[in-house]
Amino acid sequence: MSSAQFRVDPRLASLLGESYRSVTQALRELVDNAWDADSQTVRITLPDLLSNEPLVIEDDGCGMTEEQLRREYLMIASDRRSRRGERTELLNRPVRGRKGIGKFAGLVVASDMIVETRRDSKLCRLHVSKELLTESKGDLERIDLPLEVSKCSDSEHGTTLVLSGINGRFSLPQPETLKERLALEYGRLENFSLSVNNEPLSHSDIKGETYSTTIELPMAGRVSLRYTLLSDPKGVKQSGIVTRVGGKSIGNPTLFGIEDDDQVPRKLWTRIVGEIEADGIQDEDITSDWGSLFDDSRVVQEIKDWAKSRLTTSLNETFTKEVSVAKARRQKEINEALSRLPENRRHFATKHLDRALRRFYGESEERIDVVVSLILDAFEKDEYWLVCKQIDKARDSEIAVFAEALQDFGLVDMACMIRQAQRRLAFLDDLETLARKAETLEAEMHTALENNLWVFGPGYSLMSSNRTLKQTIESYTNSKYHGSRAKKRPDLFLSQNVLQEYLLIEFKRPSHALTRSDESQAESYRDDLTPKFGRMSILVVGNKASSAIQSQYNRDDVLLLGYEGVISTARTQLQWLIRELNVN
Repeated sequence: MSSAQFRVDPRLASLLGESYRSVTQALRELVDNAWDADSQTVRITLPDLLSNEPLVIEDDGCGMTEEQLRREYLMIASDRRSRRGERTELLNRPVRGRKGIGKFAGLVVASDMIVETRRDSKLCRLHVSKELLTESKGDLERIDLPLEVSKCSDSEHGTTLVLSGINGRFSLPQPETLKERLALEYGRLENFSLSVNNEPLSHSDIKGETYSTTIELPMAGRVSLRYTLLSDPKGVKQSGIVTRVGGKSIGNPTLFGIEDDDQVPRKLWTRIVGEIEADGIQDEDITSDWGSLFDDSRVVQEIKDWAKSRLTTSLNETFTKEVSVAKARRQKEINEALSRLPENRRHFATKHLDRALRRFYGESEERIDVVVSLILDAFEKDEYWLVCKQIDKARDSEIAVFAEALQDFGLVDMACMIRQAQRRLAFLDDLETLARKAETLEAEMHTALENNLWVFGPGYSLMSSNRTLKQTIESYTNSKYHGSRAKKRPDLFLSQNVLQEYLLIEFKRPSHALTRSDESQAESYRDDLTPKFGRMSILVVGNKASSAIQSQYNRDDVLLLGYEGVISTARTQLQWLIRELNVN
């Protein structure tokens, strides 16, 4: 076995003080090295928790000869671009490595690093120990690093890093977390496959609508912006645009200030991930550790201003489109509710619904349905209508009066919704008291709920009965349950919405524990009624079903619900809305 020594570049003193901010950042640096070696496949294997297994990074790049290992890899702080140019020799990729210290990234994670590299029928195996480096006190040229050279097949090429003695002070990323972060950097690259624990990542890991644009700026030159508006931002720890120069990332993702723009909803800009390529940025525009850009740079400011303008325009267009889609999904139900209002109030109700949909953009469908239901209820109240009418009259008056009217509208806007929510909460308190009384009958629960179906959820708020449906139920139960069977007569309620969807509710006493026979009986009612009305859903409401049979009942078309559970869910939704309105 022979030995090898580090060769020191004069820039070493200014560069050794730089450090990696996280394990993920260090691993990204090692992946960059594989990219620069023209690798097309990189495999990262993370060790199991609490194990002594190593962390392994393998690539199928060009590898290194013994001479390259000695003269280039061990030349600390030697800029690869100065040796071989700005592009890789085989695939003509933009070189990412710049400072010549990426080899130390593995020692952020582990105490020992084995470098195995194959090229030209030779396998070189180099052992780098953090302990030896520490003991050297900076005199790296005198450290003997074990280096073995042996034969391998002509077809073998690439480099494997084996990192052992994992530093217990750092937390290794979970495989899914690492895939997520690496996908944002490498998932869209062509001819570059990356996997973590044998799970490949690709651009498909980033789901959403993608936008791209390129421009020639006066100072910065050619700038390309590409970003994805994620369809589901869940799991993304940091949204924003990564700035790249020559393919190399600079600092953390940024949003160029749109996060401070009140006109762009937070739940929209947190869905942005992407990159901006700006090779016109020079080294003097970047901090020495490539951790960030200098804000005072005129080139940097030009790029930021353009990117902010482009993103703001695009996001506002998306916002308007998605609000319209949210309204369209509810349009038939909204039209039905508006038809119950006096004609002179419908225009104002429509405008206010648009405001509310914008205000609660990004909330769950269920929560938006709660808001829509409350708005339509509020417009049936005179005080809300009078304020809207006052604003309409104020349009032709002095600007100050009009502004004051608009301010009043905003205040009443929230006040009426809060008042409406509080009224519903008060109703739920009374309903809960009624449901907890042992002597309460199903008929009393029926009376309380038939005009307040919103209690079962926003989707039920626009369900209603009519004379025909009530007469049908009455005729049906009279024919089935008379004489000695009269005492078994069920308490049924049949309703429908504008989409001609039918809902059959059977009210049980709050003290009645739901069983399998209740489900079976309710389905028999539906079987009898379906020929007249078509497909219908069923709710059976009483005391809660036992946990042993609950899964049997929670089907799409048959739900067994407990009064207290239904009341609790409705109360939670209303309390959320009141908190949101009070905060704003």
